[in-house]
Amino acid sequence: MSSARSTRTVRSAGSAGSAGPAAGAVTLRRLAWAGVEVAAGDVRVVIDALKNPADLAGFQGMPRRPLPSIEAAPGVRTHAFVTHLHPDHCDRRLLAGIAAGEGCTVGCHTPIAGVLAEMGVEAVPQEMGERRQIGPFTTIPVPSHDWRGDDQVAWIVEGPGLRIIHFGDTIWHGKWWEIARDYGPFDVAFLPIAGVMARREGITPTNQPATLTPEQAVEAAVVLEASTACAIHYDLFNNPPYYTEQHDVRGRFLRAARARGIHGIAPGDGEAVPFAAAAA
Repeated sequence: MSSARSTRTVRSAGSAGSAGPAAGAVTLRRLAWAGVEVAAGDVRVVIDALKNPADLAGFQGMPRRPLPSIEAAPGVRTHAFVTHLHPDHCDRRLLAGIAAGEGCTVGCHTPIAGVLAEMGVEAVPQEMGERRQIGPFTTIPVPSHDWRGDDQVAWIVEGPGLRIIHFGDTIWHGKWWEIARDYGPFDVAFLPIAGVMARREGITPTNQPATLTPEQAVEAAVVLEASTACAIHYDLFNNPPYYTEQHDVRGRFLRAARARGIHGIAPGDGEAVPFAAAAA
């Protein structure tokens, strides 16, 4: 793995020095929608966590089922990261509460820090490729692409014996190979699979998906040399004609993964994500 993209490391308050008591077995859990939790000891990193879906009703509709709990266990410090500012990935009320917690932080890529501050969320900004140490974890923002051109990143999280990457709700793009070369391989790649067809006022409609399709997600995992591809960002919202998920996305993802020799998984909301550490 190369870290040539940045030699600067941001160290979080309360996590200076070695991993200390926060070190231990790393666990992964899929939260609701695009949310993911990476935890070890008394530190956890959550990415694109969602708790308050009311702001989504007009475009994505309301969730089809209750969201799983994302509350931290007593004594566990939460460090929340967002891939971009869309409200299904940037729950401002949840983030404000986390940012106010003792020993907890919110992290983002630098271009959106000012907007988060206007929302009442003070965040720790990182430049693209910049490394930030949080207890036993290191976080790194890398390129990703939004369907309507809004600023978006993917997040790499490295921990003891583990390297994962989370791609928010990216579309297909040309940075996969660069990311694989500079940071791969990955133990788990979290990839959106809904292939959403979106219609919004003021945006000329097209027949191109606004997120990865199941088959594209598998191809991205191939390029990234991911030991496991985990499906995210599907099945919870469907609000035609504004936000329409493609058909049978879970089944298509698992079949495409088998056909390409990829270990594809699609755990449910709140369920553990199994993995076998293989990244060097």
